[in-house]
Amino acid sequence: MRKLQSTEEFHTLIKEPASIFMFTAGWCPDCRVIDPILPEIEEKFSDNIFVSVDRDQFIDLCIELDIFGIPSFLAYANGHKTGRYVSKDRKTQAEIEAFISNLSQ
Repeated sequence: MRKLQSTEEFHTLIKEPASIFMFTAGWCPDCRVIDPILPEIEEKFSDNIFVSVDRDQFIDLCIELDIFGIPSFLAYANGHKTGRYVSKDRKTQAEIEAFISNLSQ
């Protein structure tokens, strides 16, 4: 999963046909639990660009997007938000895959 480098990059990537942003932090145990399953999810949904966003590095962006719990996911297509899976709860592979499967592209 690529790592977000700048807020400008975020605003560029949301204009792609399908982008999914995972908001995370190095200290987040629930984020580390899903790390091993992410490559499989990325492969299964390979038509999406997956981007990891470090919540501590991009706190202003998180505030702007109302991301207060992690791990959380936002999906965009062609500049429009297509889905939001934001909470502080641990997420399972099935829950993440259901979120992506139900995106309105």
